[in-house]
Amino acid sequence: MPEKVMPGPVSDCSGIREAVCIHTRKIFDSCRDKDCIEDLRFYPKLQYVDVINRALSVKGGSAKLLYVYVDVEPVSFNRGFYTVDMRFFYAVTLQAYLSCPAPVTVEGLCVFDKRVILFGSEGNAKIFSSELRTGEPDIQLAKRTNVPIAVVEAVDPIVLDARLMDCCGKRDCDCDLCEVPSFVNCCFDGELSSGDDSRHIYVTLGQFSIVRLERDTQLLVPVYDYCMPEKECSCGNSNEDPCCIFRNISFPVGEFFPPNTVQMPEDYETAKCCCACGK
Repeated sequence: MPEKVMPGPVSDCSGIREAVCIHTRKIFDSCRDKDCIEDLRFYPKLQYVDVINRALSVKGGSAKLLYVYVDVEPVSFNRGFYTVDMRFFYAVTLQAYLSCPAPVTVEGLCVFDKRVILFGSEGNAKIFSSELRTGEPDIQLAKRTNVPIAVVEAVDPIVLDARLMDCCGKRDCDCDLCEVPSFVNCCFDGELSSGDDSRHIYVTLGQFSIVRLERDTQLLVPVYDYCMPEKECSCGNSNEDPCCIFRNISFPVGEFFPPNTVQMPEDYETAKCCCACGK
C-alpha cells in the first residue's frame, strides 16, 4: 500500500512540485449516442403554412440545435442511479418544391425527447454557498439539493430526410408547441404554427450526443508548475504579405480533375454538407 500523499510540496524526480487539493466536478458515469430520429413533427413559421399546403414535395436542408432542457431524477429501488430526461429543440430549414423549379426555403421547429439512465452515486450532505446570484433569493440561506449534475454535449444534427404526409383532417396533439420556452420562440423571429390540419411535414435527423453525470468533489492532484500562457496576444493587425500567404496554399488539384469514383461520406462534417446540398 503506497504512502498517502498529503497536500504540500513533493520531492519527486519527475518534476512534480507539490500535491494540491482542488474542488472540481468528478464524472461518475457517461454515455454517447448516435440517434437516428425518425418522423419528427415539423412546426413551420406561420408565414410558410400556405407554401407547405401548395408544395409538391420537400427535401432536407439544415438543422441547428437551439437548446436542450435537462432534468435529473433518482431511479426508484436502484440506489445511486438517475434518469436524465432531455428535450432537444431544433431550428430546421427545408426546401419546398412548388410548380416552379426553384425551391422555397421554409423554416420551423422540431422537438425530440430522450432519456438515459446513468450512475451518479449518492450524497446526503446539505450544501450551502455564499456565492451571490443576482435576481435570486439570498443563496446563503437557501440549501441546494445534493443530486448529480447532468451535462449534455451535442453537435448540430444532420437532416437525413423530410416528407409531406396527408393526414385526412385528423389533428395531432400540438403539446410540443405549448411547452416551447419563450427564448426558443424568439429565435424564429415569428410565430410558429402547427400547420394545416390535413398536411404535415415529418423530418428525420441524425444526432450525435454525449451525456454524463457529475458531482462536486475534492481531489488531490499533482502540480508541476503554474500555467503561464506561452502564446502572445494578437492585436488583429496582420502585416504579413497576402501573396506570401497565398503561395503557402496547396494547389487544388481535385477541383480541376474529377475523381474516378464517388465515395460515401464517412465523417460528420462531410455527411452534414452532403445532406444539406441534397446529394
